[in-house]
Amino acid sequence: MGAMKVTPDHVEIIKNAIQPLDTPERRAQYRAGDFPRAERVTNLEMRYRWDLFWEAWAAAGRPAAWTLDYADAHLDTALRSIVPVLAEEVAV
Repeated sequence: MGAMKVTPDHVEIIKNAIQPLDTPERRAQYRAGDFPRAERVTNLEMRYRWDLFWEAWAAAGRPAAWTLDYADAHLDTALRSIVPVLAEEVAV
């Protein structure tokens, strides 16, 4: 049995946790390569959205519901729907 897709409820919870972290300042830092191990990054967009996810996950108390039964590809699809590309500015 394959991993399930991220439920709409979980997407909304993750979105609400990530949005406050997705600031213009943080976006500028990532675009400038000013973050840990930046020199090793091959996909900046993916690194950015996953860094936001892991920070939000930790801040929420590491809820198992965010990660259980979800394949990384399914989580990444959800994250792409939540986090605008770095070239786009976000509303504060």
